[in-house]
Amino acid sequence: MIWIKRIGKLLAVLLLTCVFFLLLLYRSDIPAEEISAKYRTAESHFIEIDGVNVHVRFMGEGDPIFLLHGSFSSLHTWDVWQQELSSYFMTISLDFPGHGLTGPDKLKRYTIQDYSELILALAEKLNLEKFHLAGNSMGGAVALQVATSRPNQVLTLNLVDASGAPRIQTRSIDSTQTSSRGAWVFKLIENPIFSQVFLKCTPKFLFAMNMKEVYGDASKIRAETTERYFELMLREGNRAATLDRLSMPRKSAIDFKKLTMPTLILWGGKDSWIPVSQAYALEKAIPGSNLIIFDEAGHVPMEEIPTESVAEYLSFLGVEVRKNYLEPPKQMVYVD
Repeated sequence: MIWIKRIGKLLAVLLLTCVFFLLLLYRSDIPAEEISAKYRTAESHFIEIDGVNVHVRFMGEGDPIFLLHGSFSSLHTWDVWQQELSSYFMTISLDFPGHGLTGPDKLKRYTIQDYSELILALAEKLNLEKFHLAGNSMGGAVALQVATSRPNQVLTLNLVDASGAPRIQTRSIDSTQTSSRGAWVFKLIENPIFSQVFLKCTPKFLFAMNMKEVYGDASKIRAETTERYFELMLREGNRAATLDRLSMPRKSAIDFKKLTMPTLILWGGKDSWIPVSQAYALEKAIPGSNLIIFDEAGHVPMEEIPTESVAEYLSFLGVEVRKNYLEPPKQMVYVD
């Protein structure tokens, strides 16, 4: 009987330890107004699209470029790119529903198809007949879906470590790769036990670990970047929206035969979320596409090596790097 009591005491201690640990990890939602005050900028706007107040940032003038972020991210991932591109183009970045300052969608419209329809609705609201598209990770899959749905509206396509490559082992182009779901953080959150804990107990160290996974060079990770990812996830409703989104099917139907617009594929050679093999699969699926691999970068080269990566994109768009900055830039415009 003594050993039973000892086991009981041990279990009680373990239970109390777990409860204490969870209490230490407990994080309440950050109110929308509070998080917005910290992370919105002078260029921020909130535009109502089909019942969702979408956080959009406009910078620059000229042909429009939509910048589409990936899963767990926000429009801030394009900060440097948007600064550089806005000298020549009108740049439009946004937080997808369930991300950043946009927050959740009451109707839970979080699929690739839903997001692509949101982009087209926003373009219509802004009276944009044609536009460039650039997307990273999940945002790349959204860009592919938009280009499939309205190829006549897409001037150029830029896929940065994008999901959505065709499955090599099948003939169907409607079935796309979801390689980013192979990352441990996705599997962890999809676990039914951890997912419920995640709603209230969100440890910051997981975000730090996640950042080390998506960067090729961990020394380039800034503390404020990790803090931003963490706090935007805590924006009220975003954690629940993330669980809802990850439990949904992708619902995309990409027809690569329709992708005849000029296409640039940028990839980090050290991407552990979506391997370089997917870059080659996209290059093969999109005839005439251009592939550039940054050997030392990870999953988010627009964050990790923003100057080098945006220079390649500007060159693709026809903006020539100037040696004499007193001269106006030479720029090529994509038209039908």
